[in-house]
Amino acid sequence: MVKQLLCCCAMVLLLSDIVSAQNRQVLLFPDGAPGEKSILKETGDSNGGKVGGQSVLRISGVGAPTITIYPSHAANADGAAILVCPGGGYEILAYDLEGTEICEWLNEIGVTAVLLKYRVPRREGQPKHLAPLQDAQRAIGYIRSHADELKIDPNRLGIMGFSAGAHLSAMVSNNYLKRAYPHIDEMDTVNTRPNFCALIYPSYLSGENFSLAPDVKVSRDTPPTFLVQAEDDKSFINSSLFYYYALKELDVPVSMHLYPKGGHGYGLRDTGAGVNVWPKLMEAWLVDMGIIKK
Repeated sequence: MVKQLLCCCAMVLLLSDIVSAQNRQVLLFPDGAPGEKSILKETGDSNGGKVGGQSVLRISGVGAPTITIYPSHAANADGAAILVCPGGGYEILAYDLEGTEICEWLNEIGVTAVLLKYRVPRREGQPKHLAPLQDAQRAIGYIRSHADELKIDPNRLGIMGFSAGAHLSAMVSNNYLKRAYPHIDEMDTVNTRPNFCALIYPSYLSGENFSLAPDVKVSRDTPPTFLVQAEDDKSFINSSLFYYYALKELDVPVSMHLYPKGGHGYGLRDTGAGVNVWPKLMEAWLVDMGIIKK
C-alpha cells in the first residue's frame, strides 16, 4: 500500500513538473520592450468567427512580449526546437488556432515548441513588423542561450508562422546580421538566424511584377524553407509564389505545397479541404532535412 502511494505521489509530481514546464512563460524584456511608452491592456476574445467549427482566441493589446515553452515529450524528444509565430494581420494574435494548438502538435512529433506572444497591434509610425521582429530576435537569443537548460540543439532551431506570423518568420530569416533594437545583455550577442523556416499561408511578402516586397531581402544564406499555400487565398497567394521563386533562383532549399482550395487561416483544424494534410508533409520535410528522426 505504501509503495503504491509513493508511486502515485511520484506520478503526481512528474505530471506537475510537466504542466509547469509547459506553462513556463518568459518575459523577453524585463525592463520594458524597446520603444514602448504607453501601457497597453492585454485582451482576449473568442467571440469572433469560428474555424473548423471551433472558436478562435484572439489576443490584442500586447505590450510586454513573452515566450511560453512547450518541452517535447521525453519519449520522443531529440533536440529540435521551433519558435511559433501566430498570425493576425499584426493587429491581433490567433493565439490558439495558430499558437497553442501548433505547439501541442509539435510536441507530438518530438519537437520542443516555443510560442511567441509578440507585440500587437501595429505601432503608429513604425513598420508593421518592427516591434514583432525585435521580439522574435530576442526570443531566438533566449532559446539559443538557454539551449542546455531547454535540452535542445541550438543548431536545430527553426521558426514557423502563419499569415502575418509567417511574414514575421520570413523577416527573421533574412534579418539576422544585426538586432533591430539596442543591445541589452549577453543574449543579444547570440546568432538569431533560424536553421530552418516554415511559412503557412504567408502574407505581405509579395511586391509587383513577380518580385518580393521591398523590405524582404533574401540571400543564399536564407534558411531552408517549407511553404503551404491554397490557390483560392486570393489576397496572399503571391506571397508564397514570389518567395518560393526568389529562393529557388538563389538555390536555397525550398519546398512548396500548393492546393486548389483551402482559403486562409485554417491552422491545424479540419476545414474539409485537401490542404489540411500539411502537418504530415511538414513532418516528412523535417525528417528529410535531418531536423527530426522518423
